[in-house]
Amino acid sequence: MRHTPRYLMTDPQEVKRVIRANPWATFVSPAAGGLVASHYPAILDDTATQGDDITILSHFGRPDDELHELGQHQVLIIIQGPHDYVSPSWYAPGDLVPTWNHVTAHLYGTPHVLSEEENYNALSMLTDHFEQHMPQGRSLSEDDAGTRRAANGTVGLRVKVDRFEARAKLSQNKTPDVIENVTAHIAEHNPALADEMRRVHGNSSAEGQAHRLDVG
Repeated sequence: MRHTPRYLMTDPQEVKRVIRANPWATFVSPAAGGLVASHYPAILDDTATQGDDITILSHFGRPDDELHELGQHQVLIIIQGPHDYVSPSWYAPGDLVPTWNHVTAHLYGTPHVLSEEENYNALSMLTDHFEQHMPQGRSLSEDDAGTRRAANGTVGLRVKVDRFEARAKLSQNKTPDVIENVTAHIAEHNPALADEMRRVHGNSSAEGQAHRLDVG
């Protein structure tokens, strides 16, 4: 990940927020046969996390666990937050270089493969996490025997993140008036990304406008 200082996210709590809001992850492993990538849900395991520590809970479908050689080496977990194309038509005249705004986190750690019972508990936790907001949310406990049979086709994993690299590229290199214009255009079709821009810039547009008036 490119380390442009103005775009870096270094606060673990902010990274946790991005994970909570974007729980579909890409897992990349340097397996013996070459790089392997798979896509699975990933949530924070708050039962195993304290302070600024980050622990990811997920599961793989068999035989992905063998392809990734889970537990034998470090993996990269990519969390992709909101992202979108930024048109130079939203910039001042003469500024013609387009870009792509995005929020992305790279998490590194070695998976701990869960036991059969731990895996079922993890699957229950994952299901409850996503079902809690459903009008008629379901639970694996409604059919313990049947869902345990289905769970045999999966392998649970817990990853304590050793380090992370995160980037929020959200037009920080632009003037407050351009940032405001870009945010307004993005909000028309990508409100989640617009919210990230507002979060990063806060009152910077108003402060920048006041500064221009002071020196004007």
